[in-house]
Amino acid sequence: MVTATPHERLAAEEHGTAYRCWAVAYPAYETRSIPLGALDTASPRLALRWLRERTRNVTDQLDAAYAQPGRHWLRDEAEHERALAYLTGGTAYQLTLYDENTRYVLVAYPPGVTS
Repeated sequence: MVTATPHERLAAEEHGTAYRCWAVAYPAYETRSIPLGALDTASPRLALRWLRERTRNVTDQLDAAYAQPGRHWLRDEAEHERALAYLTGGTAYQLTLYDENTRYVLVAYPPGVTS
């Protein structure tokens, strides 16, 4: 599980802006979700970097067919620019990946936006 270090939290708090990032797995037929990590960061670029790292971690553990959408997203620079535009414009960005039994949701949202 990835969490923010105290230094990262302080940096976000100093600027008065904390971009929230989190990833969760939702297994089919389960009542609870599985947290895959969270981070508060001071910039939309750092939030996007965290989304890419976490997406890489998830896709590395999926079978090839299920990993393909995540791998495509990792190479899609235009989509990364769109995600940055959303975050800097005050809109949350979400990426959802699936395998046969689990839904993986990765989210980044700017200050003032609730999950």
